[in-house]
Amino acid sequence: MLDNQQKIAVSAEQLEVIESALHTQSKILNVQAEAGGNAARQRLNEVKRLLALLSQQKPTDAPKRCTRGALGWLRTRSLG
Repeated sequence: MLDNQQKIAVSAEQLEVIESALHTQSKILNVQAEAGGNAARQRLNEVKRLLALLSQQKPTDAPKRCTRGALGWLRTRSLG
C-alpha cells in the first residue's frame, strides 16, 4: 500500500457499497489463497487491513433498542 494518504469525500451509501465490495473480494481471495495462491494471500491481508481501518473510521450508530431475546429475558426475570 502507498504511504501517502489522501482524503476523499464519500457518502455513507457509497461507503457501504465499497465495504460490501471489499467483503466480497475478501471471500474470493480467501478461496484463491486456500488453493495455494501466495499473491492472493498477500492481497487478502491488504483487503482485511483496509476493512479493519474502515470499521474503525465508521461513525458509531445510535444505541440500538432491545432485541426480542433481551425482552424475553427481562420478561422472565420480572415474572420469576
